[in-house]
Amino acid sequence: MSESSPPADAAPDPGAGPQLPPRRSITRRRVTWITSAAVIVVAALVVSLVLSLGGGSGGSGGSGGSKVISIGVTDGSEPYWQTFAQLVKERLGVSLKFVNFSDYSQPNPALREGQLDLNEFQHIEYLSNYDVTAHGDLQPIGATAVYPLPLYSLKYSTAAAIPAGAKIVIPNDAINEARGLLVLQSAKLLTLKDGGTAFSSTADIVTHKVDVAALDASQTAGALQSGSAAAAIVNNNYATSAGLPKSDAIFQDNPASPSAAPYVNIFVARAADKNNPLYLKLAALYHNPAVEKGVQQANGGTAVFRTVPPATLQAELATVEAQERAAQAQQ
Repeated sequence: MSESSPPADAAPDPGAGPQLPPRRSITRRRVTWITSAAVIVVAALVVSLVLSLGGGSGGSGGSGGSKVISIGVTDGSEPYWQTFAQLVKERLGVSLKFVNFSDYSQPNPALREGQLDLNEFQHIEYLSNYDVTAHGDLQPIGATAVYPLPLYSLKYSTAAAIPAGAKIVIPNDAINEARGLLVLQSAKLLTLKDGGTAFSSTADIVTHKVDVAALDASQTAGALQSGSAAAAIVNNNYATSAGLPKSDAIFQDNPASPSAAPYVNIFVARAADKNNPLYLKLAALYHNPAVEKGVQQANGGTAVFRTVPPATLQAELATVEAQERAAQAQQ
């Protein structure tokens, strides 16, 4: 997931036991996680937020001032969306209607069924899971940001200082388990079979300096703070809830690395609209300095903005979808 990623970061919750849990169905496990960063959940299931910045009724894809483009989001109350809408109105002459969802399972079906023109709440990995399991063909048309997944420690100041045999906990949902393992591999604390993928599990650990335990995402911070773990992969939302300062993050994945590519948050359109020039211009305006400033304020400065050509995003999605199908075939 988005600025509070499902997409990207964010996941399930409290776990059990130090033993490594068995690998569960990728599809069933993924429906429980909340994406890629700190997630803001809105109480109402769906709330339409229409910004009165001019523009009349219905329709999408045009360039006239009477057009309204509807965008599905999960943090529609954040001020930066109003900044974005004002910018779009000024630059493109189009009004935006934000449809806010509190359930991450809904924006993609709503887009696919034509209830929305675009959505922006997820990363490529989340979209891949939707397209494969729902036999959809939604496509990314613009990148927003990556929200790094941090490794925290209260005892050690660097990953290299963590001693052999120390216990590290990671989230046990499919998305964040794989990403957490890739973080630990980048920190040279373990190696994964075939270099690891966005679908790796603890069963794919080939060599390890540390012992890895997978817990529900909401328990990793607690394991760290109780002293039962030397270090922990903690999603941004749970780190914020637990009061973990950024200074306790001793390592995180590199947003520019190939392994982070599936976790880039994106604007998404139907396949028929992936080359729509108005939509492409709209997505590009997200990187206006005023909008980016608001995004950082909403996310505690954790966003790492990415500008990636749509064709590159679409190629990455195709790669991840192929990996997803292969992984599901092995279940």
